[in-house]
Amino acid sequence: MEIDDLPRAEFAFPGPLRDKLVAAILSGAKTTTSALLVGYECANGPLPEVGQRSAVVDSEDRRVAVIELTEVRVVRLADVDLQHALDEGEGDRSVAQWRAGHEAFWHSAEVRAELGDPDFTVDDDTLVVVERFRLVPTV
Repeated sequence: MEIDDLPRAEFAFPGPLRDKLVAAILSGAKTTTSALLVGYECANGPLPEVGQRSAVVDSEDRRVAVIELTEVRVVRLADVDLQHALDEGEGDRSVAQWRAGHEAFWHSAEVRAELGDPDFTVDDDTLVVVERFRLVPTV
């Protein structure tokens, strides 16, 4: 399957954060990611599945890499573990640090607009889709 035929994998919104995350994927530092389950529900989209491949897009909407999911779990926010937080490749050294950064993103105006809820907030029981992936060599 060609990279142009794969579904798109978008990390954050176009801009500095996406650029940082894509660079971490390309360097191999980022091998996990997290998304709100409610985001899938709002989009009426299926949950990702192990073995699924997708094309990582950068802020310029270019397909720059292929990733393959090796693990998908739905967990309570309070149950995200340290290894997942470290493997997100964003420099967090603790779950608390990881959570603070993710809460800031999930409470952003952009995420709240995407969810259609200007007052959306997360708590310990918020369900999060945690994914582990590998970078697939492309020809």
